[in-house]
Amino acid sequence: MTEAVTPQSPLDPPPLQPEKPGAAAGAITPEDIRDGAVVALLLGAAGLLLGLLWVWLAPKVQYVSNGEAVFLRNSESEARIASDGTFFLLALGLGVLSAVGTFLWRRSGGVPLVIGLAVGSVFGALVGWRFGLWLGPSSDLVAAAKKAGEGVAFDAPLELLAHGALLAWPMTAVLLHLGMTVLWTPRDPDPEPVYGWSGYYQAPTSTSTPTTPPADAAPSAPETPRA
Repeated sequence: MTEAVTPQSPLDPPPLQPEKPGAAAGAITPEDIRDGAVVALLLGAAGLLLGLLWVWLAPKVQYVSNGEAVFLRNSESEARIASDGTFFLLALGLGVLSAVGTFLWRRSGGVPLVIGLAVGSVFGALVGWRFGLWLGPSSDLVAAAKKAGEGVAFDAPLELLAHGALLAWPMTAVLLHLGMTVLWTPRDPDPEPVYGWSGYYQAPTSTSTPTTPPADAAPSAPETPRA
């Protein structure tokens, strides 16, 4: 006994093509997670470089003591604002280097890589900030004034008054990396079109068209029978 097979209508959608093994688009692999973790660790360690450069390049703010209190040596100095600007520019430069280096290392991009870039940049900025404060002059002004002596100028500790500068590194790195990924990452080829399905209704056509005589045509006379 055989089962009747209904032929497929041309109006029916085409059957789904079998999915190729390993062709799941956008699947996150263990290698992607590993790459994101590596980027986060490297950028976190690069925060030490940020703190070192900040201490070295930031302008110095100086205090002076009269034996009873501590005063700014130059009350009109803009060194405090310049210290925040130095940190911001250094973080901005490291953000550009992080984005370019990550993109050149892994052009394919991916969600784990972007997350690792963002987390590592935030951690690196925090490490650079705290490491710079630790490397800079002591925050104990009383002890520093006693050590310098009365009337002798001494360096004030580093301060980051604008904490928003901590976001310069992660925002620059993530936005620039996403932009380069959109512009220069190779696209996946478009799927091949499926023949036999046009996506819209098409009236069926017949192979033979009946001929209809015109309405005003005169009827033909009957043929005379032959002897």
